[in-house]
This record gives sequence, structure tokens and C-alpha cells, in this order.
Amino acid sequence: MVSNYLIGNKKKKMEKRIVIITSLLLLCLQLSFAQKRTRADRFFAKGDYLNAAQFYEEELAANVSKKALENIAISYYNTFQYKKASRYLKQLTKGSFPEEDKTYDNQYNFKLYQVLSALGDYETSLDYFKLFKENYKASINKSEAIEIIEEFKLKNPDYKIESTQYNSESSDFGAVKYKDSVYFTSDRLNKQILYKSYKWTHRPFLDIYSVNVNDKLDTIGTTTALPKAINSKLHEGNFCFSKDGNTMYVSRSNFSNGKKAFDDNSNNNIHLYKSVKKDSVWSKLEKLSFNTVGASYQHPALSPDGEKLYFSSNRPGGYGEFDIYYVSVNVDGTYGEPINLGTTINTINREHFPFISEEGNLFFSSNGHLGLGMLDVFASELIKDEFTTPVNLGVPINSGYDDFNLNYFNKTDGFFASNRKNKNDDIYSFEQIGEIFIREYVNIFEVRDMDTKEFIPNASVVLTSKKGEIKYNNTLGVKSVFTANLLPGFYAYKAENTAYEPNEMNIEAIEKQDKTHVIYLKKIPPPPPPPPADPLDVIADQKGIDKDMREKDSERFKLLTDTEGPPVVERNGRLFFELKPIYFDFDMWNIREDSKLILDELIQKLNRYPKIELKISSHTDGRGSERYNQVLSERRAESTRNYIALEGYINAKRLPFEGFGEKQHIIPCPMNNCSEEEHQLNRRSEFEILKYN
Repeated sequence: MVSNYLIGNKKKKMEKRIVIITSLLLLCLQLSFAQKRTRADRFFAKGDYLNAAQFYEEELAANVSKKALENIAISYYNTFQYKKASRYLKQLTKGSFPEEDKTYDNQYNFKLYQVLSALGDYETSLDYFKLFKENYKASINKSEAIEIIEEFKLKNPDYKIESTQYNSESSDFGAVKYKDSVYFTSDRLNKQILYKSYKWTHRPFLDIYSVNVNDKLDTIGTTTALPKAINSKLHEGNFCFSKDGNTMYVSRSNFSNGKKAFDDNSNNNIHLYKSVKKDSVWSKLEKLSFNTVGASYQHPALSPDGEKLYFSSNRPGGYGEFDIYYVSVNVDGTYGEPINLGTTINTINREHFPFISEEGNLFFSSNGHLGLGMLDVFASELIKDEFTTPVNLGVPINSGYDDFNLNYFNKTDGFFASNRKNKNDDIYSFEQIGEIFIREYVNIFEVRDMDTKEFIPNASVVLTSKKGEIKYNNTLGVKSVFTANLLPGFYAYKAENTAYEPNEMNIEAIEKQDKTHVIYLKKIPPPPPPPPADPLDVIADQKGIDKDMREKDSERFKLLTDTEGPPVVERNGRLFFELKPIYFDFDMWNIREDSKLILDELIQKLNRYPKIELKISSHTDGRGSERYNQVLSERRAESTRNYIALEGYINAKRLPFEGFGEKQHIIPCPMNNCSEEEHQLNRRSEFEILKYN
């Protein structure tokens, strides 16, 4: 008995020692792990990217590592500090870190594509987008992509936009108009003295607000937060109303039994909730049945008939990070299973913020379709119950930054949000002034006599697209008229007749039916009589012109001594019209009113010298990409040629033009460090006489 007791007592002591030793070993392991996990890592794990970036800067100053580069790049990316993000993303993708393994996740190629696009460096950004695509066994044509992006920037805008009065120093977005009120989401303080901040932004959690407005969308009264039945201590984000305004669908931080709910990865996802208004009181938010654990459901949007609820989700089984889905809204208040909109709409990246117009067309934001940078707004037309290939809305709706949450409150007007001012999100109102979706429009073409304005019979005409594709080619009858169905864009229109000088003009087909384009031909005149003798010796002496030129090259002598209209000067053996400068406004190619007067004088002189061939050279300042400036200068030269040809009835074949972009500046502007006046001097046109007899 005693021996058994002693043996048992010794056994207990031994077990106690083992427990103590094991505990000490575990504590040492935990301390060792804690030492490897830096302060920056801990902030990063919590989603506090602002603090994480600060401490990663300190770490990288002492010791560069791949993981620190990855995390600081994500931290700056998530806090919209794109210039800093690009610096570390470039370092990561170039393998500028000591680890032997130089591989990195493909997401960093995509992030670098996005931030470089936001910073305006499209040519470099597309190299990383191409690499990103190739890693998914896909490809893009870089030159075609650049051309498409330039078209987004240069095309005639379909919208007019304006910043709203509802914006604050905080993030404001998700504006929805219902009757005489505008509702929106914001992280403003709302007069709280103490508030719980969101780690990501260091700002209060998002709530929904409302403000009364007049017909011009000006605010009436003060902005107020929705009641506590809707707003909680955590996020309430995007929302939508039913047509009668009595049901509200809300994106909200996931709750369960009144507490924040987490998934297995400790994420508090966003889920969709519903509230019903009865007797002007909103009911407590109720979670929708199709939400699932481990995924976010957000950005609700009802179809006009209320039978489908669209949303964005990262639920399993999608095509990318976030896809757009819809569920059927049944009469009994239940919902169908989520249905993915498919690969026409969804990409391997993010699709968010759906909205369905009264016509059934889908508007949404995406960073997966080709755009100007970050999130762009796209539209997809509903044809035969299917959404078509999305169309980028271009400027001014889209910018290099995040542009999102577009919705209409009538046929042409609505709201969207953007952080384009390189700060918090702001709400913008818009008016649609053009057609979004590409259609063909009827265009009418005529050939008329320049003097009599009568139709020219038996005229031969050719109409070609910008890429040289022949759209129409024929010899017309007595009435020289034809029609063509054209997509909006630029075309070349040529006409000729044996009794007339041929002519050509560039025309723009716009979003309008039955637009008429008239080309005028000038009748071939009889040979001009010899010029009368004119005592020009005094003028020749004053200008230092060799008098022998009068016999050797009389036309040149006449040009140099003609004092009527813009003078002709000789520089290094070449002849130029000496005009006052033809200036253009920044980023524009239309002829300014002050320049029209100068060109009108030139037109008069050209009409007096019908044999002159005049080369029009246009130059830009150095702002913008080299390709963009090249295109802009070509358009300016073309615009100048068109004005002279159309307003002066000058044969366009006499007016070759060329754009030089930023290649031949009068005033050098390294790093574009010029005043506006110096930039203006570089934006100029020159007029060289190539041929005069």
C-alpha cells in the first residue's frame, strides 16, 4: 500500500515536471514567433494599412525583404497612394530583394498595371497587364489597347458632370435620389464625440444619410443620418430602394444575434439586408436568406420591375475576385438561387456596383475590362434578354482613379462617385447628352458647285473610313446625292468631275440622323491673263530682294513684294506666310475665335494665289503622352486645314498638313516646367509655301 502510494506520488511529480517543461517550450516558441512577426506585420494583419505602411518603411530602410515589399505595396495600394505603391511594386516585380526565389504572385502585375494607369503611364502599365494576362494563358495587343484607351480620352463626351453639394472632407458615395431627397453613404463624423474607427481608413464606420433637395439638386436643410434601425456601429454601405420606396436593400457588416459575425478566416464579411417601411418607420434590418458564410454580398440593385435583385459577390464558383449576380425576388418574399452574369460581364478581377436602367441596361464598375485605370464605369445593353459586350463610358465619367456607383434617377440624369481628386470619394451628378451604345446613323452626302451652289451632275465620289475601308464608291447621276449608314466617327469624302477641280474633306459622323455633308467643287477657270506691270523696285529695295528675281522667278518675286494681306518671308531659301500666331487651348484642337480672323486674311490671299500649295504644321506643348500629343497635333493641323478649305473654299489638296506633336518646341520645357504662356507659344501652327507656280 505504502509503496504503491510512493510510486503514485513520484509519478505525479514527474508528470508535473513534464507539463512545466512543455509549457516553457511552448512559451519560447511563441516568443520566437512573435519576434519574427514585426510591428508592421501586426498592423497589416489587422487591416490597418496606414500604420503598416509607416512601419514597413522603417523595416525596408534597414533590411529589404520580399514579404515587406509585397505588404507595403498592398498597404499603399489599399490607401490610394499610387505613386508610392508603384515604387515598391516595381522593386518587387524586378526582383530587387535578396531572396533567391524571385517569383511573385501574378496579382502584383495587375496592381502595377492599375497604379501606373492611374498615374497616366499607359504604355508601361500595359506591359504589366499583358504579362498578367499571359500568366492566365490569355493575351492582349498592346498597340490596339493604347489606341482604345486614347479613344476613351479623345472621343466626344456623352455626359456632363458636376460635383454635388453633399460632399464633405470625408468619403461620400452611393448617392440615390428618391422623390425630393438624396440618400448617400458617408464616413463623416456626424457630430460624434467618441466613435469607433475603422482600421483601414482611421475614419468612422460607414452610415447612410439623407438630405432634401430642390429641382436643381441643391440641398434644402441639413443632412441627417438614417435611424438606428438602419445604421449600426459598423458599416452600412451601398443600398437601393424598391420603386414604391417602402423597401430598402442594404450592404452591411455581417451580424448574428446582435453581434459582429466572423467566418473561419476571422473575416467580418459584408452581407445583404432588407428593411421595410411601415407608417414612415423603417423596420430592423433582416439578413437575406441567400447570404453564405465565408463570402461577401454587396452593392444591391433592383431591376425596374422589382423581380430581380443584382449584387456583387466573391462567393465560391465565380469567375474572378468579385462577380455580379442576381436572384429572383419572389412574390411571397423569398429569393431564388444566385445566378452569375457570366464572362461577358465578369472577369478574373473585380466587378462591382451594378445598376439596371429603366431600359434594362446594366451599368457597373470593373477593373478587369480595359479602362483608364483602377475602377471604370461600363454599360452593357440588354438585347433579347442578354447583356452585350460592355462599353467603357469614357471621360468625363471615367478617370485614372476609382469611378463607381453610377445610377440614374430619370432618363438622362443621375449620380456617380469618384476619388479622382486623389483624396476621399466624392459624389458627382451627371446629365447624359450623347448615345452610349454604338449605332449606325443615316448620313446624306451632296456634291455642289462652289459658285452657283447647284448640284454637279455625273460627279464621282468615294467615301472611306478612318482606316481606309471604302464605304461608298460610285458615279452619281443628275442629282449628286447619296446616303450612307455610318457608325459615329471620322471619314474621308472625295469628289471630282472633269470640268472641276477635285476636292476632298474629312467629315465626322455624329450621333444624329440625316446629317448632311456637302462638298463643293470649283470650276476650272481659264488661264489667267498676264499680270500688269507694277513698279515694285522700291519694295524690293526695302526688303533687300534681288531685282534679277523679277525675270528669273517672277511669281516668287510677286509673292515677296505683295503687301496686301499676310506677308511672305524667306527663311533659309524656304517661303513662309508670316502670320500672327495661331494658338490652341490646352488639350483642344478647335479653331479659336481670335485665330479665325487671322486665317480669314490668309484665305483671302490664297484665293489670290490659286497655285500655292501650303503645308500646315501644328505643334503641341509637352504635356500628355508623346502619342497623345502626336494625335492632338495632327488633329490641330487637320482642323486648321479644314477651316481654310471649308470657310475659304480652298481646295484641300492644296493644303497638306502634318502634326509634329512635342518634337519641335520653340521654348524647351524640361519636365514640362513651363509657364502657361510658354506652353501656349509651343502650341502653334506654321504655314510653309511648298509650291507657288
